[in-house]
Amino acid sequence: MLGTPKDNVVTVGRPLPLTGHIAFGIIDRGTNILQVRVTTLCPLSCIFCSVDAGPSTRTRFSEYIITDVEWLQEWVREAAQLKGGGVEALLDGVGDPLSHPRIADIVRVLKETPGVSTVALETHGYHLTKSMVDRLWEAGLDRLNLSIDALDPQLASRLAGNSRYDVARVVDAAEYLVRETGIDLHIAPVWLPGLNDGEIEKIVLWGLRIGAGKKWPPFGIQKYVVHKYGRKPPGVREVPWEEFYRWLDTLGEKLGVNLRPRSEDFGIRPAPRIPLAFNVGERVKLDIVLPGWLKGEAIGVPLREPKVLVTVVGAHRLGVGVGDRVLAKITSNKDGIYLAKPY
Repeated sequence: MLGTPKDNVVTVGRPLPLTGHIAFGIIDRGTNILQVRVTTLCPLSCIFCSVDAGPSTRTRFSEYIITDVEWLQEWVREAAQLKGGGVEALLDGVGDPLSHPRIADIVRVLKETPGVSTVALETHGYHLTKSMVDRLWEAGLDRLNLSIDALDPQLASRLAGNSRYDVARVVDAAEYLVRETGIDLHIAPVWLPGLNDGEIEKIVLWGLRIGAGKKWPPFGIQKYVVHKYGRKPPGVREVPWEEFYRWLDTLGEKLGVNLRPRSEDFGIRPAPRIPLAFNVGERVKLDIVLPGWLKGEAIGVPLREPKVLVTVVGAHRLGVGVGDRVLAKITSNKDGIYLAKPY
């Protein structure tokens, strides 16, 4: 099944490659962690979102959802075996993985994949309920990374950009997860200087009280970073990394907890990469198979190496669309994510 658009939501399945794009599929950054991105959909429009997700997006042209779970498993299995096993499949993304209607099936399939030892999932929790927790536990989820940015209900919904975001329900589901299942809870709020400073302390105290982080570190506080296409809350500044770490250390000393986990605390280690298909500067002939993620883009499959996707930036200037063939030059191949411009 090729990409099928429906109201600008594109379903993705075989025979399309599932590497090469940042928004969906598999991303390999040279460690034993494989980022597995199954959907770009998100119900929230967080006011600090670095990828402009949710209903309020101003930059996205298309959203994607991988519907062929068995096809996804094939790609993960091949990548995991290349890395020699011991892989963590991390369900993350430029959307919220819990927005996928078959997320429990995906967790189950990933957990059964040879070479995958751990399955983790990142979410802001909008779809997190006790019933969802039960399904994820039954499917074999090992760790839930919960991005919860405030416990105050009004501030939480304001930060989420959605008045229906109910942080009390999210908290209740998270406590149920810790109490009733073997899924580990890793709490990962974003610190927005001057906006949720006091809430971060409350979140840490809450996490300590409920027993988050039994196997992995309980906390992974994130620094607010300004991105080109991301949202920028008025009055919130991006602090230097040095200031961020000083703030973390001060808060950690006050509360008696280490707030600076190391990569090795998560079992992260270097591992062989999926070999690059193209070098920067190479010319490639592409069949355009999907509308682009951001405005002005299109996604193609190379005729010579049809195992990766390539994003053509500026395709709109040539009127390039699905079904067209275009010659392009690779401008970036970092971490196997391919960008090109029409040649």
